[in-house]
Amino acid sequence: MNLDEAKGAICSYIDEISDELITVSHAIHANPELGYEEYFAHEQLTQMLIDKGMNVTKGAYQLETAFEATVGQKGPVVALLCEYDALPGIGHACGHNIIAAAGVGAGLAASTLSETFGGQLRILGTPAEEGGGGKVRMLHNGAFDSVEAVLMVHPADEDLPNINSLAVQQLRATYKGKAAHAAAAPEKGINALDGAVLGYMGVAALRQHIAPDERLHGIFTNGGQKANIVPESAESTWYARSPTMERLELLKARLVETLNGGAKAAGCEVSIEWINEPYAEVLDNTPLLNAYMKNSESIGRVVKAPDGDGVVGSTDLGNVSHVVPSIHPMVKVAPRGTAIHTSDFELCAKSEEADKGMLDSAKALAMTVVDCWHDAALLKEAKEFFQS
Repeated sequence: MNLDEAKGAICSYIDEISDELITVSHAIHANPELGYEEYFAHEQLTQMLIDKGMNVTKGAYQLETAFEATVGQKGPVVALLCEYDALPGIGHACGHNIIAAAGVGAGLAASTLSETFGGQLRILGTPAEEGGGGKVRMLHNGAFDSVEAVLMVHPADEDLPNINSLAVQQLRATYKGKAAHAAAAPEKGINALDGAVLGYMGVAALRQHIAPDERLHGIFTNGGQKANIVPESAESTWYARSPTMERLELLKARLVETLNGGAKAAGCEVSIEWINEPYAEVLDNTPLLNAYMKNSESIGRVVKAPDGDGVVGSTDLGNVSHVVPSIHPMVKVAPRGTAIHTSDFELCAKSEEADKGMLDSAKALAMTVVDCWHDAALLKEAKEFFQS
């Protein structure tokens, strides 16, 4: 079987199982689960792989809702990634149900050609992308050892080569004051909420003096218990984002200094906790990306750079991309201008357009896997690009 015949077989296979892939995408969409709680999605995806004869490990790499399916005994190892966690309140407004179904579909299709082209495949279920850092934990636990290429897609409102990624880390600021009756003896209290509010206002002023491509955004998660009690505790959480890990460290220091200033002004104490590990910026691997885009175009889906900023965000794939050549193209599943992380996008993630985007991207991913197995020069170029 030559390469063109193999790619035709891939497309035919995905067409044959399209109803099953759409069903699993819609089922996950209808049952949104937060990071590290994706038990339904984990079961749906692993059962589909098992039913197709795959060798599956549930609860892989010390994470209950991670999984791994493996194919092949020799040859280059390519990993396909699935995400399936949702967002609080707005469900699959990031379309991770599409990522999951596309990854599984691509893996099943590519697996039929593993022996023909002498390659190995890992289909990895990676939980908790939305802030939990599932891929970072899996990276530390060996999930990407010996892998030569990492492939995944992400839904968007355009077909794009990548995400305009930012390095990010979350922070929790916990303020401690002293309770008092807010009417009878307010002078005896120390208002922890004042410290949190002054810190927030300080960050609002700081935003004017950070780079245009950096971001600081936060919310209050505790503002006291009752209005007639001087709040003895308060809490806020923050995201700090910057285009590179190096710049992120500088921004983090400025954020901490500002929050400490709010606490000092209010006379309360504050403790700062950095939540999980930071997400690094994504290092897009051009040789792999070019192969994916060529395959996508071959089935009528043209991937091109955006007119403006495209999709701006952060992902734990960034950490993986600093260790293994990786790609993170975006597939159009919604009308242009529909932003991710909105209720409008959540509705689009189960639409006919989303189903088509999922199936098309599964085909393009699977064809790119076969390219990696078939063409040693592609992986060599990917490695050299990664090391440059």
